Amino acid sequence: MATTSKELLKILKKHGWYVERVHGSHHILKHDENPMTIVLPLHNTDMKPGILHSILRDAGLK
Repeated sequence: MATTSKELLKILKKHGWYVERVHGSHHILKHDENPMTIVLPLHNTDMKPGILHSILRDAGLK
């Protein structure tokens, strides 16, 4: 499952996450109902499976 950061950002936004701030190439996302903060690296490559799994788990999508 090769996913880019931009694709994952679209998925997270559909599930209520929003970009709180940007620090360099990293977007910091928040959710009104989830106390977690997600740091999403926006690089031009596919995300590694471990990072993808961790972000999906923290977002409550896996």
